Amino acid sequence: MTDCIFCKIAAKQIPSRTIFEDEDLIAFHDINPAAPVHFLIVPKQHVATLADCDESHADLLSKMMLLAPQLAKEQGCGYVAGEQDAGSGGFKAQFNTGPDGGQEVYHLHLHVIGGPRPWRGQR
Repeated sequence: MTDCIFCKIAAKQIPSRTIFEDEDLIAFHDINPAAPVHFLIVPKQHVATLADCDESHADLLSKMMLLAPQLAKEQGCGYVAGEQDAGSGGFKAQFNTGPDGGQEVYHLHLHVIGGPRPWRGQR
């Protein structure tokens, strides 16, 4: 799409603070972070919303969700898989879908939000 900001970021027409990129995905810091760690995982293929996904998107969605904890740890969220200590970090992974779901950019993207509190009670 020619007017999609995330398509333009993926095409390197708009700069971003990129933290990961491969042939399918790009991940970059949110320009209006809600927490100390807030980045987006965005497919390079344009899909408007999560509701527009079907079985053909299963591998892409799986890749996005599996990348989230890896990047969250690298960005300082501190949670280690298998450790259940409630006081030691963590993050949330969130798809906003449609206007009532809070979606602002109509290109599928996964928010990964975390880091040290006090942001915890927000959003």
